[in-house]
Amino acid sequence: MKEVGNFVVFFCFFLLFLAVSGSGAGHKQRPQLHQDEVRALREIARRLGKKDWDFSKDPCSGEGNWTVALTRKGFESNVTCDCTFDQSSTCHVVSIDLKAQNLTGGVPPEFARLRHLTHLDLSRNCLNGTIPPQWAKMGLVDVSFMGNRLSGSFPKVLTRMTTLVNLSLEGNQFSGPIPSEIGLLVNLQKLILSSNAFTGDLPVTLAKLTSLIDLRISDNNFTGKIPDFISSWKKIEKLKLPKKCLSGQDNIDMVNFVQMSQAHARRISDLTGGGSTFPPLSDMKSMKVLDLSFNNLTGEIPASFVHLIKVDFLYLTRNRLTGRIPSWILARNKNADLSYNNFTLDSSAPVECPRGSVGRHPCMKREYPCLDPRNQQRYSFHINCGGKEVNINNKTIYDADLEARGASMYYWKQNWAFSSTGNFMDNDLDSDNYIETNISMLYNVTAPVSELYRTARVSPLSLTYYGLCLLNGNYTVQLHFAEIMFTNDSSFNSLGRRIFDVYLQGKLVLKDFDIAAEAGGPGRPIIKTFTAVVTSHTLKIHLYWAGRGTTGIPKRGTYGPLISAISVDPNFKPPVHHKKFRTALVAGTIAGAVCFLTLILCFMHEKGYFGGKISADKELRGLDLQTGLFTLRQIKAATKNFDPENKIGEGGFGSVYKGLLSDGTIIAVKQLSSKSKQGTREFVNEIGMISALQHPNLVKLYGCCVEGNHLMLIYEYMENNCLSRVLFGKDATQKLKLDWPTRRKISLGIARGLAYLHEDSRVKIVHRDIKTSNVLLDKDLNAKISDFGLAKLNEDDKTHISTRIAGTIGYMAPEYAMRGYLTNKADVYSFGVVALEIVSGKSNTNYRPKEDFVYLLDWAYVLQERGSLLELVDPDLGSAYSSEEAMVLLNVALLCTNAAPTLRPTMSQVVSMLEGRTPVQDLLSDPGFSTADSKYKAIRNHFWQHPSVSHSMSTNGPYSDSSLSNTEREENGTVQRTPEDVPDKN
Repeated sequence: MKEVGNFVVFFCFFLLFLAVSGSGAGHKQRPQLHQDEVRALREIARRLGKKDWDFSKDPCSGEGNWTVALTRKGFESNVTCDCTFDQSSTCHVVSIDLKAQNLTGGVPPEFARLRHLTHLDLSRNCLNGTIPPQWAKMGLVDVSFMGNRLSGSFPKVLTRMTTLVNLSLEGNQFSGPIPSEIGLLVNLQKLILSSNAFTGDLPVTLAKLTSLIDLRISDNNFTGKIPDFISSWKKIEKLKLPKKCLSGQDNIDMVNFVQMSQAHARRISDLTGGGSTFPPLSDMKSMKVLDLSFNNLTGEIPASFVHLIKVDFLYLTRNRLTGRIPSWILARNKNADLSYNNFTLDSSAPVECPRGSVGRHPCMKREYPCLDPRNQQRYSFHINCGGKEVNINNKTIYDADLEARGASMYYWKQNWAFSSTGNFMDNDLDSDNYIETNISMLYNVTAPVSELYRTARVSPLSLTYYGLCLLNGNYTVQLHFAEIMFTNDSSFNSLGRRIFDVYLQGKLVLKDFDIAAEAGGPGRPIIKTFTAVVTSHTLKIHLYWAGRGTTGIPKRGTYGPLISAISVDPNFKPPVHHKKFRTALVAGTIAGAVCFLTLILCFMHEKGYFGGKISADKELRGLDLQTGLFTLRQIKAATKNFDPENKIGEGGFGSVYKGLLSDGTIIAVKQLSSKSKQGTREFVNEIGMISALQHPNLVKLYGCCVEGNHLMLIYEYMENNCLSRVLFGKDATQKLKLDWPTRRKISLGIARGLAYLHEDSRVKIVHRDIKTSNVLLDKDLNAKISDFGLAKLNEDDKTHISTRIAGTIGYMAPEYAMRGYLTNKADVYSFGVVALEIVSGKSNTNYRPKEDFVYLLDWAYVLQERGSLLELVDPDLGSAYSSEEAMVLLNVALLCTNAAPTLRPTMSQVVSMLEGRTPVQDLLSDPGFSTADSKYKAIRNHFWQHPSVSHSMSTNGPYSDSSLSNTEREENGTVQRTPEDVPDKN
């Protein structure tokens, strides 16, 4: 019996053993980080002040906060592991990114205990000291300390890491010579040492780095010549060498240099010396950017440069070039700056510099003449650079300066102008930004003066402001600065250095000017005052970046000259007849404009353009016409005498032609035909509306031509036509495949343009006909609102009951279509419809998912109620879009199309929501618009069922002109009616 009992006990233990063994076999232990590396990470966190690592979770488990999603651009906090060691039972750290975390202290030697670490990025922090010697045996491949406070000599410990492929020490405080041992790093492909204090000659051992693709060593204190051995870098793609720190550059031999890889050369800048001829670069056929400005080059532009067919940006400004400008430059290089040379100009050249182009005709001369010698009567000007108009205590008005482009452009107003040259290198943005907004706290300044420092104009290379048609004499010039891109704290945002030179009337007045250093820190305004002598009626203020300072703090592309405001006043008492010049000038301008317009109106009345008692002068009263006048001869030459092959569209006003001015500017000419008398009012109104507007998301009006029987508007040419054609084109030659970022950019561009029209422009305007065919796209698919022929002044934000309804079916707000009740909320509604079309790729009026739904908008509301709004996203996008961004845009669109105008957001609120600065508002409904929005549906159904209206959309032409006459509008689904024409459905 005892034996039986023992057997039972043994059997129970056996079963328990099997159970435990089976349980262990069924739950294989998850691999974990080696404990020595865990201890190393703890010590690293302690030294750096990294307090958010959660050591209660294994760093390689995928849990905790060891891998953090991006919360802002530039910020990264990631630890990456490889868990394939010891039969997938052990993990090792292989990559660490700790970017833009404001980490402090010295560089921890404990990184060397992470034996398998190959990638380490500690960019944009506040680390000090140098790199510890314990790192010598590490097998690092990629290392970046960009934007810290490391100092001392070049860390020789790095020269022992022969595994290095990418090394960046940019934006630190290293000094002394580069050691010859750097030649041991034969695997280096990227070496960035810019913005330090290195000295001495470049070591010849750099020639051994034959794998180099990217080398940047500008903004240091190197001496000696640019070495010949750079020709050994056969794979180089990007090369930035210092300009002013290397001596003996007058006779640089570029022959060896051009033997570098012809397939990859991208940018050559500042390689030639004073008084030299062009380097032989014609074989570098894949070069995209050629910058040889400010080098005193002489002679003519080589004919062989015509083979540089891939050059997108050509900068030859501030040299001593002569001869004629090759025709291929005028035809091919929109982003070309040839200004400040001694070119021979055609006698047939236009007398003005076209807006948007630099270095054309008079602009190409070193002296810029007053275009109207009879107008050399001005004696002051004030500019809020990069900002809106500012009135200082009702005494001084600083003009607005909101032109956002700048890669190679020229802009002028009546008494001042500016030119900007260069494109920002390696920036973190989708497109360059030439106006910056303050991110720093402003000190020692109060409103309204503080408004001058909220924004600033910047340029990556050269920025010049001109005072035009000034009385000769002595002037006090005040240049207002405040460093608004850096912060005055202990974060990495405080580590940036902006350094540039300032010239006044060609004389260097500020050398290596550092705004923050001069003012006592970022956010502190400083005014530099000078006396300038004007002898040729022109004042020139030139700001120039010579390659000094940081370029990547707080983000890539933060460098170059920056200016907040300019004020210029006379040191003399104006002549007696100028005492009340400002008042007289305004009165004279108004009188002249009235006389000029009266002549035009009389002429048009004589020819029978007015079909009734239309008083167009009343429509234009109070407008400041700022357009340029073109001669009929110029327009005929540009369009080859209106050659039918140049005809790109037909609208209610007449034909639209593509033209090429003699300076290379491509234009679109909208011609008012003699038969379209009903459109004359809109034509003249459009001149007044657009001439007062300057915004990157509005089509720019270059000028007009009023001569004989010809009335024409001259616009900038839009390479990609209109949005309706891109979205709804009938074939592949018309329809483009827009990716999600482009659709979002277009939507945001339209919103910004409308916000400017409604709130920021001096003349408040309601467009009244926002639709996809009135949104044009430039070569980069930037959206620009066109066709202001139907625009209505919205002065003092008052509601207008319009007696002349104009708009397009499917886009008109219900309160406007039914009652003529016009506010800027009508444009908000139209924007909502356009936004839905952009997301869906479907036309609001042509797309009928089911017979019960007339418009795309109907279907959108149904899907919104079902919680399946993303079904609207264009199937052509597949999964290649951000669902979060799509939901934001769709919900904003539905907010905009609320039947109650008071519940629609303003366009500035729309911009804020699309940019992510404010959350999307909840979708509300007004009880007065309940019962399924009966009023809206009544007018909608009326338009849909109206037998005289065709809903076909024309997208055949290469250019869409929506400024149609009444008759043609009804033929194309666009209406212009009086409120009496609209049925009352109450």
